Amino acid sequence: MGADGANTRPPCPVSCSGGAGTLASKRRLPQTTAHVRITHQSWQTGRIEGEVRANDYEWQFQWKFRVGELSIEPSLGRALIQDPLGRFLERSDYQLEPGGDYSFTIRADI
Repeated sequence: MGADGANTRPPCPVSCSGGAGTLASKRRLPQTTAHVRITHQSWQTGRIEGEVRANDYEWQFQWKFRVGELSIEPSLGRALIQDPLGRFLERSDYQLEPGGDYSFTIRADI
């Protein structure tokens, strides 16, 4: 309280009643684990090929890492995986090996 006896504390910007975990931001975000298998890699041609699975979807991809070009087949569900897979490959392409199995998390339900 201030010198005049009034409450000088600013109003709470969110609901301050209740215990921990009452804020909407505490909700669990949706997520899906995508599984990647590298089937072919060529440093000479600058290409990595593989398969990616997420829940009931499965795609084949080709990553031309020298030019940053990613192609994914089939087209069904491609929009769901294109950006997350592209980010994963950009971050990890130099560590990936043929026959290797990898995974990453997508912040969405697929």
